[in-house]
Amino acid sequence: MLVKAEQKNVRTSPRKLALVAEAVRSLSPAEALVQLEFINKRAAGVLLKLFKQAMANAVNNSQLDPASLKIEILEVKKGATYKRFRPVSRGRAHPIKKRTSHVSLVLSGEKLTKAKPTQPTKPAKVAQPEPVEGKNVNKTKMTQPRVSKVTQAEPVEAKSQMSQRRKHGAKS
Repeated sequence: MLVKAEQKNVRTSPRKLALVAEAVRSLSPAEALVQLEFINKRAAGVLLKLFKQAMANAVNNSQLDPASLKIEILEVKKGATYKRFRPVSRGRAHPIKKRTSHVSLVLSGEKLTKAKPTQPTKPAKVAQPEPVEGKNVNKTKMTQPRVSKVTQAEPVEAKSQMSQRRKHGAKS
């Protein structure tokens, strides 16, 4: 079965992408992923994403065996060219061509053989501690009761003496 993945309008020239594509064209997709991770070119990142996408499509959508995947076609085609100009002296302009590419990848492989379907296992029930009778116990969360901090208050007489000193401007 064939699985196709495409990346269009990649903002890299076809020549640069073709160099990297040629390096991995003869490899298996799993080996190509490893090679592309270590190729120190920006075009390798584009192809790495494309290979991951194609392999995920093959395994998840088409139920192909990842071990049996092979690269059938890896093409780099010329895309649209953005034309810009660089102004130079004497009122002239030099053209700049910003090239784009279309990359297509076709993988082939064999369908996974369906194994005997297994029944999903149910998670084991966890024993909950039983609440003690006569106490109000929160079943969802067992926490300790809150204890408020007790601060030692000053005697009332001392407070009134201090406030009177402040009123009259006396320093303590």
